[in-house]
Amino acid sequence: MANQIPYGLFVTGTDTGVGKTQIAAALAHLLAERNLIVRPRKPVESGCRRKKGNRLVPEDARTLQVASRTDEPLAQICPYPMEPALSPERAAALSGKTLTLDDVQAACFKGVADTDFLLVEGAGGFYSPLASGALNVDLAMALSLPVLLVAADRLGTIGHTLMAVEAIRRRGLTLAGVVLNRLGPYGDPLMDNVTDLSRWLGQPVIVTDRFDASTTDPGWMMLCPALAALADRLTTG
Repeated sequence: MANQIPYGLFVTGTDTGVGKTQIAAALAHLLAERNLIVRPRKPVESGCRRKKGNRLVPEDARTLQVASRTDEPLAQICPYPMEPALSPERAAALSGKTLTLDDVQAACFKGVADTDFLLVEGAGGFYSPLASGALNVDLAMALSLPVLLVAADRLGTIGHTLMAVEAIRRRGLTLAGVVLNRLGPYGDPLMDNVTDLSRWLGQPVIVTDRFDASTTDPGWMMLCPALAALADRLTTG
């Protein structure tokens, strides 16, 4: 078993499709700007498409590769790309592979020095199946990293977020913060998830601006201002 590396962050979500990759990419960029050596890991990625040479390309991992300015090969950032757009556990089974928690943990630690910042993005929600008999929460515990929870700013997110936060704390993990990610058009103008979540959690949540679809910049670039204070805190330990 690889040695545990305490310097880093595990990025998870209340569900799939909440913008974990964009948040992780923005943080990777900000940390690299602060002169940290960022080692991004998306150890398992499902829903990958085949491109040149019939090779599976993990697009989320490639986004992290670009944002972190790393020279690591894509195969080290994501050693387990899967084609079926399902949970990694199911996708691996359909591909005739057996993927264990030990495999995924070892992949996260490979090539990471004690002074590097290990930035790991899970797959799907915090309790989503990740490997054979293992959930994302099991990987977070195996890595012993603080957890950043990403939630989408939409109806229903308060309950989902509070349940995920309770699960993180019950497992003895450190909650690094909660990001309320504003995806898509505005919802009900009477909804105020920022205020309500902050009150229920007893701490402020980080809220992003909505994406400007007209810009040519990568989406994650627009999230950097909202995450700058978090990057500063992570940099100083």
